[in-house]
Amino acid sequence: MKVSIYDNLADFQQVTPPEFSDEISNRVREIIGKVRSQGDKALKDLTSQLDGLSLEQIPVPSEYLRTCLENMDRHLRSVLEEAADNIRCFHQRQKQQSQMEFEPDGTLLGWKVTPVDAAGVYVPGGRAVYPSTLLMNVIPAQVAGVPRLVMVSPPNRETGFPHHLVCGAAALAGVEEIYAVGGAQSVAALAYGTESIKRVVKITGPGNAYVAEAKRQVYGLVGIDSIAGPSEIMVVCDREDIPVEFLVRDLLSQAEHDPDAGAVLVTTSRGQAEAVAKRLEELIPTLPRKEILEESFRKRSGIIVAENLEEIFDAINEIAPEHLEVLTQNPMEDLHRVRNAGAIFLGPHTPEPVGDYFAGPNHTLPTSGAARFASPLGVSDFVKTSSILSYSKAKLQQQGPSVMRFAQEEELFAHAEAIRVRLESSF
Repeated sequence: MKVSIYDNLADFQQVTPPEFSDEISNRVREIIGKVRSQGDKALKDLTSQLDGLSLEQIPVPSEYLRTCLENMDRHLRSVLEEAADNIRCFHQRQKQQSQMEFEPDGTLLGWKVTPVDAAGVYVPGGRAVYPSTLLMNVIPAQVAGVPRLVMVSPPNRETGFPHHLVCGAAALAGVEEIYAVGGAQSVAALAYGTESIKRVVKITGPGNAYVAEAKRQVYGLVGIDSIAGPSEIMVVCDREDIPVEFLVRDLLSQAEHDPDAGAVLVTTSRGQAEAVAKRLEELIPTLPRKEILEESFRKRSGIIVAENLEEIFDAINEIAPEHLEVLTQNPMEDLHRVRNAGAIFLGPHTPEPVGDYFAGPNHTLPTSGAARFASPLGVSDFVKTSSILSYSKAKLQQQGPSVMRFAQEEELFAHAEAIRVRLESSF
């Protein structure tokens, strides 16, 4: 395999990012239609057709969840508990409070924060097992106060239930309503409901292209966190003293996720670029997920040589990476130059995996350039705000004529009349 080195950002951007195909969109539309019309029967038929599994039981018994937790390796359980504590502590800081402001005349203006009634979390189960995704999606919802939390995850061949680590992590996190179904059909079930699965109002969690397309198609009927694409990392460096192995391993940490994953190094040193490329070419053929890595570096990964620090930050803000590692001389001082990134990792001792698993900030991040306008998953994704208005009679007498004039200019005369009758009333 060959790792490509690009002399400028424009050349790298000629690498085509993955897109939703008409074939996937049409197939997902069919799947959603079947689930809407056939309910649980469609979930079982589609699981048989697409996954080659006979789905005997859609709900996962609470006893099975407890057994998975009890059988979990003690050290691993301790690790998950500490990670969950870190995640919960961080997200507690994001909680929003309702606010009301009273004016001297008795007028009240403010807002009310309310958690969504029910949230559904999708936990993938394809190329890898993701108890970390479960914690990152479930805990912010719990902190937000969501009263009903539902999880869906694909069944495996051995048990007919989701992976035992996912089920154990669910029990650890206190999730009790779990269904052994995955793919686009599970998203449709969460959005429309079936005999076994009561519908939710918000769906979060990453998945493959079919899951992402299903979320896109049900958006509007339910809320979603984002339409997640393949994982991405950008590592930027203007230091030749950073060990090559640091850079190589950090790039591989995301490239191993998916053949469409993107891993990009932007460096001011051509010598460093060549050393990293050489090491990647030596290392990848020896790794367990070499086929995925080779495809990632063929399609969406590579190295860009920048002339200076300014070009580095131009590349960051143009690509808007999901994960960004800043390995510059003064990363804290350079932080203000980053406008577009999902999660920012500062300095050589903060590799991306600490964010994926343990530090506390959420690892569900905007991808495919969405960091230009979107944010990491958080408590705010599981609440909504309602404006609160209560005018006193004096305030309406004072401002009513202005409101009427505004409405009349828009030729919405009934609006104006709703004000006028009050201004002329003794009530």
